[in-house]
Amino acid sequence: MTEVPSVSPESNVCAAAFPALPTQAVVLAGGQGSRLRPFTDDRPKPMVEIPGTGLPIIGHQLAWLAAEGVTDAVVSCGHLAEVLQEWLAGASLPLRVTTVVEEEPLGRGGGLKFAARRLPWGDRPWYATNGDVWTRFPLRDMAAFHVERGATATLALARPRIPWGVVETNEFGQVVDFIEAPPSPYPINAGVYVFAPEFASLLPDLGDHERTTFPRLARERRLAGYPLPQGAYWRAIDTVKDLAEAARELAAHSGV
Repeated sequence: MTEVPSVSPESNVCAAAFPALPTQAVVLAGGQGSRLRPFTDDRPKPMVEIPGTGLPIIGHQLAWLAAEGVTDAVVSCGHLAEVLQEWLAGASLPLRVTTVVEEEPLGRGGGLKFAARRLPWGDRPWYATNGDVWTRFPLRDMAAFHVERGATATLALARPRIPWGVVETNEFGQVVDFIEAPPSPYPINAGVYVFAPEFASLLPDLGDHERTTFPRLARERRLAGYPLPQGAYWRAIDTVKDLAEAARELAAHSGV
């Protein structure tokens, strides 16, 4: 039996000060991961192992969620669902996991809505995460940020490193420095969310919430963005190169 290791909590938030912090989550794990082939020829994307860890991406996610106070997770499966379900059934997990299977692709928004119906507490807030994200940051701090702003939805914001070196110039057009792979000046959606209970009812049955629900909430000033704190680890595992870089980062930083 595979044992998913525990992860030490990193949050500085006092849970008693924010009694509404979520204890349930949805993980969207139905992606095919075509850019990760051949690793995804016989398994869904979240089942790809992070080199040097002995665990698939989803194993790291579940360990992190449990360390941040999540007791129940709904994993939304699609492509090669049986592979993921078999691993979950045989693993020693630090939280309760339920799986749902999309018989036909529903889109990210539809998939979230479909999975949210199986959350144990429909009247409580919940987390959600994309199934291809490997990250470590104080999730309960993000939930407190969400509560403080009275948001309906909050998304984590990351600044991934640009894959090219950049040239820095002064006001006279003289080159003063070369910077290798600097952080992007623009934040991106990191694929980790905090949602109020009513958010599920705003999701489309079919389609992408980033083109429907999120723009509506943004216009109404009900959507918040939580910048990942300095020192947070975040990487989306999209390509074979991402896997190699994740392994290198793991070897360089034992805290990852």
